[in-house]
Amino acid sequence: MKVLIAGGTGMIGRLVLKQCLEEDGITEVVAIGRRAIDNTHPKLKQVIHDDFKDFSSVSDHFEGVDIVQFCLGVYTGAVSDSRFKEITVDFTHAFAEVVQRRSPQATFCFLSGSGADSQEKSKVAFAKYKGMAENDLISRKFGALQIFRPAYIYPVEKRKEPNLMYTVSRALYPLIKMFGKNASITSEQLAKAMFLSGLNPSGLTILENRDILGILENPT
Repeated sequence: MKVLIAGGTGMIGRLVLKQCLEEDGITEVVAIGRRAIDNTHPKLKQVIHDDFKDFSSVSDHFEGVDIVQFCLGVYTGAVSDSRFKEITVDFTHAFAEVVQRRSPQATFCFLSGSGADSQEKSKVAFAKYKGMAENDLISRKFGALQIFRPAYIYPVEKRKEPNLMYTVSRALYPLIKMFGKNASITSEQLAKAMFLSGLNPSGLTILENRDILGILENPT
């Protein structure tokens, strides 16, 4: 099988990439990104590409893909509203358009987030723009579509937290975890679920936090 991944340098994308490279049934992993991944695995082909609104020059790499892992994203507050929308909505649209044209049979796994607004009316940028991206994907035809809406993601690996909210959430994780299966998930759990769903898609299109954890409890 051939896997195409975007966002392979991010917290979740990096873990999904590792799982794909370790899977015997996956023979090729193509990582498209704006910067190189520090990995020289023989299965891995890196494609450095700057314009995520136009993939025409690298569209050949979208041919014959079995699984797409789209983990690209940006934290709220890290960029302007217009840039946040561009990364969240426009990049997803452009990427999905080429996948639909070149590998319509692929299973498309998309990293969204809890609270994504399918009505596209939320005043919260994250909810509104993730909802727009989801709706764009749902309007298309793929072999299967898996939309992941995790709640708070606890980063298993140590890192510099992107903002104060994440710093506080990390400190309060033991308490957050007590609120049940809809409240939190670890980065490793999320990555594992996305990897497994690529191989064996769930019957659900939209997977909330509880559903994502359910994949790990009942793997097929």
